[in-house]
Amino acid sequence: MGLENLQPAPGSTHKTKRVGRGQGSGMGKTATRGQKGQKSRTGYSQKRGFEGGQQPLQRRLPKVGFRSRVEKPYVINVDKVKSVIELEEITIETIRSVHKMNKNVEKVKLIGTGVKEIVSKIKDENILYSGRK
Repeated sequence: MGLENLQPAPGSTHKTKRVGRGQGSGMGKTATRGQKGQKSRTGYSQKRGFEGGQQPLQRRLPKVGFRSRVEKPYVINVDKVKSVIELEEITIETIRSVHKMNKNVEKVKLIGTGVKEIVSKIKDENILYSGRK
């Protein structure tokens, strides 16, 4: 098929420039690093975000953005929402029928002084109450 004699087009490739190989190469002595200074030294590597000694931007700006993966329960104060106390059986579905809350709520915590009387009515493990975590 003729794949064994593939070659790049004439003039499309160049020899790599060999730096620091004598004055005759045009890149001897300082090896294209210029004169003196931190950048001309061997082993030099600039830290990411370095601004020449000035405080870098990412350190000048305040830290921002953290979102805990621990899901916090939706809290209902039964002293204010009396309709929850009047339910015969307390589950998330029955609470939704008397109290408006988002569809994505999976855990509910009941707080207030009236919680002690309705603890026996709770039939859902996703419903927490004050005094119990």
